Amino acid sequence: MKVVKFGGSSLATGDQIKKVYQIVCEDPSRKIVVVSAPGKRNREDRKVTDLLIDCAEEHLSGEGSPEVIAAIFNRYENICNELALPLRLLDEIKADFSERLMSTVKDSFQFYESIKACGENYMAWLVACYFQKQGLEAEYINPESAGLIVSSEPGNAQVLPSSYEVLARLKTKRGIIVFPGFFGYSEDGEIMTFSRSGSDVTGAVLAKAVKADVYENFTDVDAVYSVNPAIVLNPKEIRELTYREMRELSYGGFTVLHDEALIPAFSEQIPVHIRNTNNPSAAGTRIVSSRDQVNGPVVGIASDHGFCSIYVSKYLMNREIGFGRRLLTILEEFGLSYEHSPSGIDDISIILREAQLTAAAELDIIERIKLDLQADEVVIQHHLSLIMVVGEGMRHNVGTMSRASKALAEAGVNIEMINQGSSEVSMMFGVKVIDEKRAVTALYEEFFAAVPV
Repeated sequence: MKVVKFGGSSLATGDQIKKVYQIVCEDPSRKIVVVSAPGKRNREDRKVTDLLIDCAEEHLSGEGSPEVIAAIFNRYENICNELALPLRLLDEIKADFSERLMSTVKDSFQFYESIKACGENYMAWLVACYFQKQGLEAEYINPESAGLIVSSEPGNAQVLPSSYEVLARLKTKRGIIVFPGFFGYSEDGEIMTFSRSGSDVTGAVLAKAVKADVYENFTDVDAVYSVNPAIVLNPKEIRELTYREMRELSYGGFTVLHDEALIPAFSEQIPVHIRNTNNPSAAGTRIVSSRDQVNGPVVGIASDHGFCSIYVSKYLMNREIGFGRRLLTILEEFGLSYEHSPSGIDDISIILREAQLTAAAELDIIERIKLDLQADEVVIQHHLSLIMVVGEGMRHNVGTMSRASKALAEAGVNIEMINQGSSEVSMMFGVKVIDEKRAVTALYEEFFAAVPV
């Protein structure tokens, strides 16, 4: 049995959904189909989920949102027309959406969740109807009736362990199951969404529950690339990599797969196969528990920006018991989560997402650290990018860090910080945002040989 998930680009138009139908029909083992909300049809287009978020915001602010609502309905109407589906489906979508908008708003977070989940839910209705129209035995399954119960954390729901036993019953159903991604239900029966792009998570959860042989994730690229194609022209495709490598690359900025989607698959050792809806014959990329190290120490290079660092210096910090704990406690009190914490004997840097900080909070944090920890110096540095160099092979190769540092130096990139985990599967370099592309290109040329864009 295979669980197969299709991303927003694979469902943006009726023609794309026809491709989905062909892919499902080609392999009888594809029994569970997880769908995203309709994505962009072109570069200037907007994703339906973004439209839904705008609609919810305007509704909560008391403003009318007729133009946004019309744009949402237009997307589904176009798909219905392109697939010659009955217009009653569009009427049902409009009725359901109106009911959600008109419901009493007791909790703004819950209202957001209910509206955001519509994109995937309505798409599952349409896909199931189209499959049936084509003669397939197919059925839309609602996450609540299936038993996908999650924590009450709006926008960051976590699957409750008890869900898996209930969801396992899906493997006994006849025909093809069409399942909306991105959301589940709390124990109180309220809709809760995963973090953005969470349909990947839904697919992985279902794959674990039914103990699928493979979890196929169809998107709009032929494979996972060793570096962002927007930075390096025609980068090397990765045919196989480990869960741990993919997790590091996803965290570092690779958007082809949600990093949390690997956790359920990894726990059951279910291979994940990234494939292209527009080119299903392409080999794609397989994510597995272990692989042969045949491609050198590095498998991929990822980068992401929007980071800042809080640098704290204090003489004899290393002898002060509990210093790190008290520093992190201060950040916790401000509601901040951190990413990395490289340190020396008298200093430590805390790397966090820049968007978490306001100008007022920065001043308060600096004052608290100086006052509570008697720090000699506290500096917040903005506009940082993190570059992840990833590969299981680094554990067995001497000099990888030296090669990377030399490549950056020769490219004239100043390294703001370096951090390498004890697993030696990845190394992180902090650089200024303006140096990000130059740094990534230099590293790619060192380990793969590149043609810059």
